[in-house]
Amino acid sequence: MKQRFWTNGFYAIGATIGVTLLVTGPAAHADDDEDSESGDSRIEQGFRLAPVPLNLQGRNRALVGLGSYFVNSIGGCNNCHNPGPGENRWLPGGNPYFGQPERNNPATYLGGGRDFGPLVPGSAHIISRNLTPDRTGMAEGGHTFAEFLLIMRTGVDLDHLHPNCPVGTVNPGCIPLPFDGSLLQVMPWPADKNMTDHDLRAIYEYLSVIPCIAGPPAPSPLHNDCN
Repeated sequence: MKQRFWTNGFYAIGATIGVTLLVTGPAAHADDDEDSESGDSRIEQGFRLAPVPLNLQGRNRALVGLGSYFVNSIGGCNNCHNPGPGENRWLPGGNPYFGQPERNNPATYLGGGRDFGPLVPGSAHIISRNLTPDRTGMAEGGHTFAEFLLIMRTGVDLDHLHPNCPVGTVNPGCIPLPFDGSLLQVMPWPADKNMTDHDLRAIYEYLSVIPCIAGPPAPSPLHNDCN
């Protein structure tokens, strides 16, 4: 299982014959199929907001659209799960904080890497993790939906990247008390845990269809094997 990092934590796909569906945000529409939730305007808005191509082959389009709405609208997930401000986050001329039309950088979208610094001086830095799928096609670098649900409900850090420091000790590899190193810091899971299973499933489905971002080379916990 690929290690991935969560805090307050995709590329052109060739169309082949058959049912391969490649969708970009403005062109995407949800069909009235099973669980399509016909009439839910959030689904259509979600497809309009998606800033990267989506691989919808074999996916429930309604769940994907709804998940995009949560991720790209009220959730604002890319606000944290990107390398940082400036041109890494936005394409040139696309920074809304400069009064420019918003244009997300698809090369860094939800790929993680933002450094939030240490919780206390000298302790481990909290860095947002890569939420894109790896070669398994599963979201957040290979986590199953059951694992994703556990993370969102409890805040548990399944990667165990930041153990608690021994009492009286602070170093860059640990988190000091009273912080709990087994739980994700910075990420707003105390609020996210109140979402319904259906809504969390929608987020997971969306994160499963965005392009993989490799990130830094292995063994970095931000690395994804996209091949």
